[in-house]
Amino acid sequence: MTDLDASTLRAAYDTQLRPGLPDPVPDGVTVESDGPVFRVRGLDQRGLVTYRDLGGLAGADLDELIARQVAVFRERGEPVEWKLHGHDEPADLPRRLRAAGFVPEDQETVVVGPVAPLASALPVVPEGVRLREVTGRAELDRIAELKSQVWGRDLSDLADGLEREIAADPQSVTVVVAEADETMVSAGWVRYPVESTFATLWGGSTLPRWRRQGIYRALVTYRARLAGARGRTLVQVDASDESRPVLERLGLVAVTTTTPYVYTP
Repeated sequence: MTDLDASTLRAAYDTQLRPGLPDPVPDGVTVESDGPVFRVRGLDQRGLVTYRDLGGLAGADLDELIARQVAVFRERGEPVEWKLHGHDEPADLPRRLRAAGFVPEDQETVVVGPVAPLASALPVVPEGVRLREVTGRAELDRIAELKSQVWGRDLSDLADGLEREIAADPQSVTVVVAEADETMVSAGWVRYPVESTFATLWGGSTLPRWRRQGIYRALVTYRARLAGARGRTLVQVDASDESRPVLERLGLVAVTTTTPYVYTP
């Protein structure tokens, strides 16, 4: 890919990364298909409805599809996220989701860019901070505690999900933490989707007092170098409003948005 045209990058994202199903499927996770959508259960704190596109479904047929997802998760007493992208069709999909009881959470921006420029730089951290890769349950629990502290809600199930993901295929994900002495100050992970030129970056949460010191940028660079070593040429992130400017300065391009629409029985 020779340019950074947003529409070209978005097409690559749609083709290679959506619907974003776990592969291999970790123990305890189930994937069910329903028309154009897939239901994923057991991967995180709530179920997930995902798809590449809705195949032109609209009107009453779309309402029926949405209602079926509500019925399945209502019967299970389980919350579910419908992962909505800003360029999804039809345009009235957000309204139809809200009418069915889904509530939108914070919107993020999907950014995509080339791995090579990121991987060519060395990760630079403040004095006294080190980056290291982790796999053990104790470190995963510390990451979940860090994330819970940063986001102000219980994210302890994150450790279970990462542990099962690593157990299913240790080569599919690399978890990296930033530590100052014995304190974990930031953490993120990189996934390597199968049959894809992409690596995808997740996490990147940093304790407030350690922000604006280059730690997040260093985590991005470190993980990009891991992606480059795997032969990946593109990197993708669902970026918060705080991380988007950093990523854009590093050369990533906004291609669409993503918003979790959540139904809670």
